[in-house]
Amino acid sequence: MAALATEDWGAVFRAYRGLTGLSQTRLGALVGLAQPDVSEVERGHRRVTSAEVRDRIVSGLGVPERVRPGAASPPLLPVPGLAPDSEQSDDGFPDGDLLERITGVVDGSRRADGPTLDWLEKLLAEHRRAEDFIGARPLVAVMREQLRTVVGLYGGTRGSLAERVVRLAAEHAQFLAWMAQDQGATARALAWYDRSHEWALEAGDADMAATTLSMKAHLAWSKGRAERCVRLAEAARSSAPEASSAVRGMAAQMAGRGHALAGTSDAAHRLLDEAQLLVGRAAERPEDNPPWLYFYDETWFTLQRGMAALHLRDWSSAAERLTAGLDALDTSYRRDRAWYAACLAHAHAGAGDADRALSVARATVPDAAEVGRPHAWGELHAAAAVLRRGGAPESGRLVELLRAYD
Repeated sequence: MAALATEDWGAVFRAYRGLTGLSQTRLGALVGLAQPDVSEVERGHRRVTSAEVRDRIVSGLGVPERVRPGAASPPLLPVPGLAPDSEQSDDGFPDGDLLERITGVVDGSRRADGPTLDWLEKLLAEHRRAEDFIGARPLVAVMREQLRTVVGLYGGTRGSLAERVVRLAAEHAQFLAWMAQDQGATARALAWYDRSHEWALEAGDADMAATTLSMKAHLAWSKGRAERCVRLAEAARSSAPEASSAVRGMAAQMAGRGHALAGTSDAAHRLLDEAQLLVGRAAERPEDNPPWLYFYDETWFTLQRGMAALHLRDWSSAAERLTAGLDALDTSYRRDRAWYAACLAHAHAGAGDADRALSVARATVPDAAEVGRPHAWGELHAAAAVLRRGGAPESGRLVELLRAYD
């Protein structure tokens, strides 16, 4: 945003590519410039003086009207409010006493208090929502620094405030674990999950302690390790019987997905039925759900059913459930939409519907390339492989499309 304000287009290109992982060629395609021209702009060897080129850049990169050059200056670091009755200015910044408290806590001149921790919890929730749309890569460094800030508060707190700090640290570590997992960094993800689990136990947070076990089960599932997935999910189910319905439902559905991966259909459906009952209870009392399960609803569970059907090679059921879930899934879940759409392409390919598989895959490739690597991207390659084994000519077109984005 700072680079846009000064029309430093080289910095804009570098920042945009750093956040998205795009090549100079792919960025050039967005803004109507050849790769050598993008390189020249990035290195400062070419200036953008044409209004037509500038318009192509801001349009091609999807720069919102409110932050385009010449627009009224927005805040460079928008942050969330706490509640309608909290002190907050119209531009999204904390106002008055709250801003002074936060600044003092961060620079170490005063101790943490309740309103400051409320603010940090809200900020974490906003980052989780942002990650749904932009993916993990742009947020990892930010969240590491935010965790350091939270951990640094512990020495100056006592009693219930100290417990809240540890609980907040556990939530940050779980989010960092998820982002590492999303980027395919298995060892780092496991280390963060273990740290989050330890802090959750220290804080007496049964929901987070069980969640970390469920997420480790999810990691095992993503690696094709069905037995380990089931063991970890069952550990999550048995370790915290006092956990919320949402958390227990997540553990049950992870056990069900592990059984589906292993091909044990009866156990998979039994556990998924149990999970669905728990999902229904959680929906009746959303105030009891932990904040990191904000996505947990019937739409999400429909998609999980579709994933289980995919593993059981029930292609028509998988396609039906994934389609229904995607139709209901909000567009703000950009990364998840790419993942489930890639799975839908796989389901259509498995069912022998090559035309639909290619159509879904073609629409999914751009988002999968930008925010869905390695998982959605790998699922698209799996769909291409299924088409190729079936002798479908569409497999070649899909492979060519994937190579164009590689």
